[in-house]
Amino acid sequence: MIFDERLRRLSTELKLRGFSPQTTKMYLFYCQKMLEYIKKQPEDLTEDDIKDFLAYKFSEDKLSNASIVLIKAALKFFYSETLGKKISDIKTPKRSNRLPVVLSRNEIKSLIEKTENRKHRLIIELLYSSGLRLSECVNLKYSNLDLNDGIGWVRSGKGSKDRIFIVSDIFKKDLIEYMNKTGGDNKGFIFTVNGKKMTTRGIQHAIKVSTERAGIEKDVHVHTLRHSFATHLLENGVDIRKIQKLLGHSNLQTTQIYTQVSSEEIKKIKSPLDML
Repeated sequence: MIFDERLRRLSTELKLRGFSPQTTKMYLFYCQKMLEYIKKQPEDLTEDDIKDFLAYKFSEDKLSNASIVLIKAALKFFYSETLGKKISDIKTPKRSNRLPVVLSRNEIKSLIEKTENRKHRLIIELLYSSGLRLSECVNLKYSNLDLNDGIGWVRSGKGSKDRIFIVSDIFKKDLIEYMNKTGGDNKGFIFTVNGKKMTTRGIQHAIKVSTERAGIEKDVHVHTLRHSFATHLLENGVDIRKIQKLLGHSNLQTTQIYTQVSSEEIKKIKSPLDML
C-alpha cells in the first residue's frame, strides 16, 4: 500500500508541476520498475539503490545515454520531491551528441507522393510544413487553425506553453478538399478514426508505411519531419530565432543543432583535392 501511495503522490506532484502526460507516464513507469528491482519500500531507498538500478539498466538492458538521463531525472525527482530526501549529483554518461536524421527535399516529395491514404498524406504535409511535435499533431483541432491568415496555434504544448505556427498553402488546399470529401463539420480533432482522435501509434505507423513505399532507407520517424522542417528553413535563410519560436524551443542552443545538420553551406566548400 505504501508503494502505491508514494507513486500516487509522485503522479500528483508531476501534474501540479505541469509535466506532460507522456513525461508523467515515463517517470511513473521507471520509478515503479526501480522499486520492483530493489524490492524495498520507498522509505527505505538509498542513493546506492538508485545507482544500482541505473547501472543495471545501462549494462544489462543496453539503453541509450539519453534513456539513462531520463531515468535518472525520474528517480531523482521521486527521491527528492516525493520522499523528501537529499540526493547528491549522480554521474552518468552524457546525452550523446548524434545529429538528427534529416530528409532531403526530394525525399520529402517522394514521401508525400507515395502516400496513398488522403488523411495520412495530410498528416505528413502538416508535420513537415509546420514542425509540430507528434502530440501536438494528434491534439490539433479545427478551432486551432486560422486558414484565412495561414496560421495555427498549439494549445498547452510542451511545458504547457501556447505558440503560433505557420500553415502551408498546399496543406490548406488539401485540408479543404479533405473536409469537403469527408463531409466533416469542421469541429473537434482534425485527425480522427471512428469518431475518436487518431492515436500516436496510428500516426507513427502511417509514417513507417509511407517511408517504405517511398523507398527511403533512412531511419524515419515523426520527429524526422520536424528536423527536416527546421533544417530546410535554415537553408532557405530564415533567421534561427524565428525557427526557435516556431519549434517552441525555450533555449536557442537547442535550435542551433540544425546549423550542424544543414548541408547547403558545406556543399559550397571546395575540396583541397580539387584545388591542386
